[in-house]
Amino acid sequence: MDKEEVQIDNQESVIFIKNLKKSFGSLNVLNGVDFEIKRGENIAVLGRSGTGKSVLIKIISGLLKPDSGLVKVLGQEVDKLNEKELQALRLKIGFSFQSSALYDSMSVRENLKFPLVRNKRDLSDQEVNEAIESVLNDVGLSQTINQMPSELSGGQKKRIGIARTLILKPEIMLYDEPTSGLDPITCIELNNLILKVQKEYKTSSIIITHDLTCAKITGNKVAVLNEGKFLKIGGFEEVFKSDDAYIKAFYDYNFTENNQIHEK
Repeated sequence: MDKEEVQIDNQESVIFIKNLKKSFGSLNVLNGVDFEIKRGENIAVLGRSGTGKSVLIKIISGLLKPDSGLVKVLGQEVDKLNEKELQALRLKIGFSFQSSALYDSMSVRENLKFPLVRNKRDLSDQEVNEAIESVLNDVGLSQTINQMPSELSGGQKKRIGIARTLILKPEIMLYDEPTSGLDPITCIELNNLILKVQKEYKTSSIIITHDLTCAKITGNKVAVLNEGKFLKIGGFEEVFKSDDAYIKAFYDYNFTENNQIHEK
């Protein structure tokens, strides 16, 4: 899957952030963040634990309020929306959680059906079943439809988690450490699925990751976050040509002799 095939609208911003600041007591987590994603674009956000990556996506989705700064998502200022408007916006944002967040007591079919019937109550049983079968086919796991989460591998759980999000056809995808804890082959499969989602569902995505292989394959751009600000945003090669000590250390940690990048 080639990310260069995806059409990116260089005129339309789906996420626009200017001078975003967020603190918790005396701890400054985000300290003047500027960030923009265009329609159809994937940006991989890199940074050590505690640098503010998760806080950033919580603010984008309205789960946290910024202390100051502008945050516009799909043309709306998130912190100025009322609860009804915020819920409507969240239906356009898909979350792929690190833990997959499947309901253990529900089959795969039931896990996918739950958000669909909860948010689109006018669908017939046939339409629901067709949507479930379609999205399972898209993630390559049609055969798991009647299985329980406990019967799935880690990679399969991640794929089903993505499918559960895609069933609502979001415009924006937020991936939290999509390849964490997976073997190299499954990581490549997940990376290619992210590209497939971008192309076929026409999503714009933030991919939070420590994995530079994931960032290189899935991101049209990468953004390195440190001490509450982005040090660099751009193409993978452009960013990692930097002489910045933090960026160089991040690269060296990922690409040691025994941990080489996996090309598609």
